[in-house]
Amino acid sequence: MSAEATNPATPGPATPSPQRSVPLEQGGSPARRKGRPRIDLRRLGRAALLGPTARDRLPDAIGHVAEAHRAHHPDADLEPLRRAWLRAESSHRGQMRKSGEPYITHPLAVTLILAELGAETTTLTASLLHDTVEDTEVTLDQVRAEFGDEVCYLVDGVTKLEKVDYGAAAEPETFRKMLVATGNDVRVMSIKLADRLHNMRTLGVMRPEKQARIAKVTRDVLIPLAERLGVQALKTELEDLVFAILHPEEYEHTRELIVENASRAGDPLAEIAEEVRGVLREAGIQAEVLIRPRHFVSVHRVSRKRGPMRGADFGRLLVLVNEDADCYGVLGELHTCLTPVVSEFKDFIAVPKFNLYQSLHTAVASGDGQVAEVLIRTHQMHKVAEAGVIALGNPYTAPAEEQPDGDGERAADGERVDPTRPGWLSRLLDWQQGAPDPDTFWSTLREDLAQDREITVFRADGGSLGLPEGASCVDAAYAQYGDDAHACIGARVNGRLATLSTVLKDGDTVQLLMGQDPASEPSREWLEHAHTPAARIAIQRWLAAHPSPRDTGPPEAPAAAPRPPADAPAARPAANAVVEQQGASVRLAGCCTPVPPDRVTGFAVRGGVVTVHRVECAGVARMKGAGRAEVEVSWGESTECRVTLVAESFGRPHLLADLTEAIALEGAAIVSATVEPPSQQRVRHTYTLQLPDAAHLPGLMRAMRNVPGVYDVSRAQHAAAAAQ
Repeated sequence: MSAEATNPATPGPATPSPQRSVPLEQGGSPARRKGRPRIDLRRLGRAALLGPTARDRLPDAIGHVAEAHRAHHPDADLEPLRRAWLRAESSHRGQMRKSGEPYITHPLAVTLILAELGAETTTLTASLLHDTVEDTEVTLDQVRAEFGDEVCYLVDGVTKLEKVDYGAAAEPETFRKMLVATGNDVRVMSIKLADRLHNMRTLGVMRPEKQARIAKVTRDVLIPLAERLGVQALKTELEDLVFAILHPEEYEHTRELIVENASRAGDPLAEIAEEVRGVLREAGIQAEVLIRPRHFVSVHRVSRKRGPMRGADFGRLLVLVNEDADCYGVLGELHTCLTPVVSEFKDFIAVPKFNLYQSLHTAVASGDGQVAEVLIRTHQMHKVAEAGVIALGNPYTAPAEEQPDGDGERAADGERVDPTRPGWLSRLLDWQQGAPDPDTFWSTLREDLAQDREITVFRADGGSLGLPEGASCVDAAYAQYGDDAHACIGARVNGRLATLSTVLKDGDTVQLLMGQDPASEPSREWLEHAHTPAARIAIQRWLAAHPSPRDTGPPEAPAAAPRPPADAPAARPAANAVVEQQGASVRLAGCCTPVPPDRVTGFAVRGGVVTVHRVECAGVARMKGAGRAEVEVSWGESTECRVTLVAESFGRPHLLADLTEAIALEGAAIVSATVEPPSQQRVRHTYTLQLPDAAHLPGLMRAMRNVPGVYDVSRAQHAAAAAQ
């Protein structure tokens, strides 16, 4: 809980360096005015103990919050903040943090963090009050009466998250509740993240083992959630704080690299920045060019990736413009006038990241070989890139002219309608309901949050699906159809047939092929290719409810092929083919299995036998090229025929039974059948069939293709038999 935080002035391993104290200063955010002094929360907290400020004006402490708030929302009504401060200060009066500081310094610091990021007034009001219900005698009913339903809703959500026991057994269910609360209102998680950031800043006097335990949970869950919500300013500072605790030696080495670079004469990044400014001035593009230093973890990653660091590696250039079109104008000028590193170009404006991030990424080289990475975005894009969902205001309130009386728009079932909820969060809320137990939920959550990049694939109907990188067609099926994906039998990716195990790439078009059998079953093999929690949990849930040896998928060896019926006409003669060669016997070639009315030709082989081939058979061209003489062949009056068909299918239970039933219903007798071992979920079946009438062949092939799971049926084409 926040009450366990310690003295921010006390040095400890949780304090990386002065450079990281304010995440937005490094990014060049306009939220903090240059030169504004650091707020002394200790002094303000001590002053609060001496008694309340005059109630007709803003107290000095909350005045700093108001200043930061007005920088983002010039017309904001500050009265709710004044009343919330007075309620929080009086409620927490006399309470002390473990460091000996007045407790009020904590909600004040959390609220200031959110104000710097541009949170709207309701969020700041709830932030000031977020510990009152948990740690004082204030009740939710009192909060509702004084501040309204929205503030009460947020305070209640944060209060539930404050009851976090970091024991291993408690984590899964606690964070399940946390995510449900987040899904119902993303502002709850915004307050929680700011709360965790302040506690991590002041973690220094705790026992090392407790610091490590809290840091690991922050690393595994809260930092990925900050990334998913797009709150980069909080995420980067949390990363540095965790880095300092869990990897102190590597952290210290990184700090030394940064200090050493700062002491060097000359700054190649500043020189490139000035060159970029000149290029844009000449082009008449109004832009702000800033140097954005890398935070500690970023420097560490770059040094491991590139080896010895050069001056330009310690930061990136940030170009801010007014309009979207100007972003591409800047890109064109830089690539024309400077030397671009083409492999570094990425367009996250046309295709935003899953966390709402938009920007153009490129890199340019200077004359001495220094390479500077460049980020190009509008001021609004930058605001969202830093603050993510926090920068979007209240997502549950329509514009003033459209907003009916009430406390926010709601869906018919009572759930809040959140037009800004990221797609990954909606999916997460769906699959967490199906997780069979807290441990499964916890392990699956950590795996899901570990996926730091999302791809977009397009459906055949023009819609799109957001999936984590590495997702397969199995994942796409469950993302689009939910539990109905049990009936999926295959897919087309970019117009070509693909197995369900096919890994999708960003921008792919996927058409999922669904079977018509309502009793269709998923295969246990799908679990090997399911990358998303929704797919894995749905498959596991079905398999657990239907224990059967048949759920392992298609047969594994040809021995599983069906035997022909005892009365099958295995010795029936071939189709009535007539050759113009006295005394010769006729044999239909197994390579192409000709049937009436195919155009055919023949070749004499040993023993006075003429093999009959379809004219388009590859073996015909080969034998003619070898100088073999053709024998004229025609069809007799009988239309009975024997044919070999090859069925290509996706593996699924009961497929063989369904295929043989379809063959029997068409009046064909199975002479022989083989099934090759499955490969990448594909199964190849070869049937030699006796038909009473060759005219039935097209209908038979259509019937076989209509069997769920079968995607192609063709006549056999085996070149090996051609030379007989």
